[in-house]
Amino acid sequence: MTSLPTAGGTQASTPVPILQPGVGATPGDHYLRATPETVLWGRLPCAGDAPVLEIASGESVTFDTVSHEGILDDQGKDPAAYFAAHGVAPEAVLDDAIEIAASVSRDPFADGPHVVVGPVHVRGAKPGDLLKITVETLVPRVPYGVISNRHGKGALVGELPRGEHNVSVFAAVAERDGALYGTLPLVDGAEPVVAFPLAPFLGTMGVAVAGEERPHSVPPGTHGGNIDINLLVEGTTLFLPVQVEGALAYVGDPHFAQGDGEVALTALEASLRATLRFEVIPADSARAAFGEVTGPLVRTPDYLVPTGMDPDLDAAMRACVRASLSLLGSRWGMDEHLAYAYLSAATDFDISQVVDIVSGVHARIREADFAGVPSAEPEPLASTGSSAPASETPARDDEGGAA
Repeated sequence: MTSLPTAGGTQASTPVPILQPGVGATPGDHYLRATPETVLWGRLPCAGDAPVLEIASGESVTFDTVSHEGILDDQGKDPAAYFAAHGVAPEAVLDDAIEIAASVSRDPFADGPHVVVGPVHVRGAKPGDLLKITVETLVPRVPYGVISNRHGKGALVGELPRGEHNVSVFAAVAERDGALYGTLPLVDGAEPVVAFPLAPFLGTMGVAVAGEERPHSVPPGTHGGNIDINLLVEGTTLFLPVQVEGALAYVGDPHFAQGDGEVALTALEASLRATLRFEVIPADSARAAFGEVTGPLVRTPDYLVPTGMDPDLDAAMRACVRASLSLLGSRWGMDEHLAYAYLSAATDFDISQVVDIVSGVHARIREADFAGVPSAEPEPLASTGSSAPASETPARDDEGGAA
C-alpha cells in the first residue's frame, strides 16, 4: 500500500501506486506508451493508418491506456484541475492524460470520447484470419475513476440526467481484505460506504477496418472496437476477424468495473496498464475450430461467448442467438433444433451494453457441457521472429496519417 498526497496536502491511504509513463513493471515483449504519436482520440484506425508498432505473431505488448474521463471538453479538458477538484494531488494525475488533453485534436461534436492506443501491425495477419488477443495482465494506473451520465444518454434517456445537467461521479479505490473495491457514498458529500469489487477490463479492443475512413469510437461492430464485454478480464481471450493486412490492432476505454448493461452511459472508467498477447489464427484453423466467425468471439476459462450487435436490442439478441447456433453446429456438429433447445435450457444471454449506439448481447456457452465431444483447437501461426520497437516504426503526424 502506498500513501497518496491529496490536493489539500494531507495523506490518504491507497492500495494502488501511480503508474506514470515508464514507471513500474512492463512485462510484455514490447511497451507502448500513450503519446500524441501513438493514440487516436474519438476515432478508430482504418487501413490507411500507419502502424506505431510491428510485432510477430505470438508476441505480447504492454500498453499504457488512458481513460477519457477527466480529459473531455465538458470536464474542462484539464485533468490536473478536474481531479484536483476531487482532492487528487498533481503528482497523482497521469502525465500522458495531461499531454493528450492538451495536444491531441478531437472534434467534440463529431468524434467519440475514447482514447485508443495503436495500431499494432501483427505480421502474417490477413483478411479471413482471426486475431487472437489474450489478456495477460490488467493493472490499475491510479487509485480512482469516474462514472458518468451525460448529454441525455444512457438507458433512461429523457429521465436522467435531470434537466440539462451532466453528472460525473468520482469514485476512489479502497482495499478491503486484500481486494480492491470502488467506493461511493449514499448521498453527495458523505463518506463512501458503498463498496463494489473491481474487475478491470478493456472496453475497446479491435482491428482496423478496410478503406480510408476511420470509424467513430463509440459503436462496436465486426471489427470489435467498443464492445464493452466485462468478461474480458485477465486470463481471457478475444478473437476478431482480421479485415486488413497486419490486423492493425488497438486498445482503449479502460474500465475498473462495469455491470452488464452499463446503463448510466459509462462504468467505472479509469486508466490501466494492459499486457496483451497477439496471435494470428489462419483462416483454415479458425474455421475448423469455430466455423465462420463474423464478429467478436470471447473465450474465458469456462465459456465460449459469441456476440450479437445491432442498434435495436431485440435484433442484437436475435443476432447473438444465430451466432450461438452457428458456433454449436460448426464446433460440435449439433443439429440446429437441438442447439436451439440447448441454448434455451443451459445458456445465459447477457446484455453487454445498451449505451453505445449499437447495443450488444453476449451468450455464455459452457465448454464443460461438451467435454465428451471432439473438437478442434485454433492453431496459431508460427512466430515470424523478433519485431521492431515502436521507435523504429512510422509515427503519426498531427492529422493522424503517416509522418
